[in-house]
Amino acid sequence: MPQSTQRQPGPDGQRPATGQQSGASPANGGTVEAETPTSRRSVSATTTIYTDGSCLGNPGPGGWAWAVPDGPFASGSDKLTTNQRMEVMAVLQALQAIRGPVIIISDSTYVVNCFRQEWWRGWLARGWRNSKGGAVANQDLWKPLLAEVGGREPQVTFRWVKGHAGDRMNAFVDQLAVEAASAQVGRSTSESS
Repeated sequence: MPQSTQRQPGPDGQRPATGQQSGASPANGGTVEAETPTSRRSVSATTTIYTDGSCLGNPGPGGWAWAVPDGPFASGSDKLTTNQRMEVMAVLQALQAIRGPVIIISDSTYVVNCFRQEWWRGWLARGWRNSKGGAVANQDLWKPLLAEVGGREPQVTFRWVKGHAGDRMNAFVDQLAVEAASAQVGRSTSESS
């Protein structure tokens, strides 16, 4: 299972105090990060992956996508789903496709906060019940995602990016996810060659 989060060093090389983000906040459009304790290895070997989910109607036809800047990408679809399911599916598919240390960048607070605020710990402690006592939604996706993150060596880091705010890669995965939801067909790097 994922471990408690640590903060990455900021530009000055110092780790921010608890509750601080490395010079960024959702309010200023920056990224907010959360990471597992095994994420202390060199960043040079880390792959950055952007993810997004889309749903037309919510519930309705949906799409998910992930992409590595200047690298591989993939998208897929589901006939009847929700936006949250597609956000989680995008991360799960990315982690299953890309091995080694990764930084997942998502505009989904649902995904990022599961790890940053350690929602998963409460879910497990309460037998997959949420804080209100109801069943945790999307367990069929969260369980394999938690297993993937928890079993990853050496690291998985999560960062939040403000959606629709000019980030080129966030816009790209959004486009792929919307396209997959609309056409109900995914695509991947191998198909675009």
